[in-house]
Amino acid sequence: MRTRPITRRTAVAAAAIAALIRPARAATILRWATVLPANHPEVALMEAVRSQLHDSTAGAVEIQIFPGGQLGSSRDSIESVSSGAIQMVSEGAAQFGQFVPQISILEGPYLWRDPAHMRRVLSSPVLEEMSAQLAAKRQMRIVGSSYYGTRHLTSGSKPVHTVDDMKGFKIRIPEVDTFRVMAEAWGARPTPLNIGELYLALSQGAVDGQENPLPTIQSTKINEVQKYLVLTAHVLSPRLMVINEATWQGLTPAQQIALTSAIAQRAPAQDAEIIAQETALRDGFAKGGMTVITPDIDNFRKPVLAVLPQTFEAKWGKGLWDRLANA
Repeated sequence: MRTRPITRRTAVAAAAIAALIRPARAATILRWATVLPANHPEVALMEAVRSQLHDSTAGAVEIQIFPGGQLGSSRDSIESVSSGAIQMVSEGAAQFGQFVPQISILEGPYLWRDPAHMRRVLSSPVLEEMSAQLAAKRQMRIVGSSYYGTRHLTSGSKPVHTVDDMKGFKIRIPEVDTFRVMAEAWGARPTPLNIGELYLALSQGAVDGQENPLPTIQSTKINEVQKYLVLTAHVLSPRLMVINEATWQGLTPAQQIALTSAIAQRAPAQDAEIIAQETALRDGFAKGGMTVITPDIDNFRKPVLAVLPQTFEAKWGKGLWDRLANA
């Protein structure tokens, strides 16, 4: 049997057919976790990033979003990203202080003057320095940030007008040492508790109150089980978007830029939505039956600043508090 000679034309045709039948390379999947509920503005930000990243990488990188603590508590999710079990997490900055102590300063009580001050520092080399340490120590990298909101106090049974009213007050806090020191400076009894367990704890009186930004109070329905809203404005909280370092290195340079650009471009809309909700919710909570108290903020600020910066100076580094506060 004679074989036909392979010509250039037949070789090109064979290559074209092979390309058509060859399985397409599977997309890189980034599973992105948050403990915040699906109706929180952060999840809308994640959805927007997912859509933009899909378009900019032609589907080569896809994000799967897991809100509401589906993949575990704050600490569990962070540990899973560190190990590579999941690829991304959004969390409060201070949660990462357990790995790189300097990061917890980003949620320092009474540090930021306003959201613009916070955003200016987060856009500086300070965050890049912290990200490099996080990658070296725990295989995680910061790829973006957003404004989570200004944190205020709520109480279920007693009005709080001054810091003296906080004596013995059992307050839920996140599992963060700076929040513990703040609560103790007020004379309160700090009680670390996962946010997914908070509504039940408040409704059953296991804790007297809690502290969170107004949009989080609404999205978690905390206002349903708390009578008093106390506008202490004690922490302006940033959220950090963090990716597993091996996953990051597995992306091409173009894909890395696509991811960080998508977050940077979409975060301002989320920040603006948070600020708009904060303004509206003050009146909304009052109309819904909460008693809104506007205390003398200095009365709450002074005891905290008398102890907190020096307590953590050895962890944060001498002069870092003043450097950020005066930026």
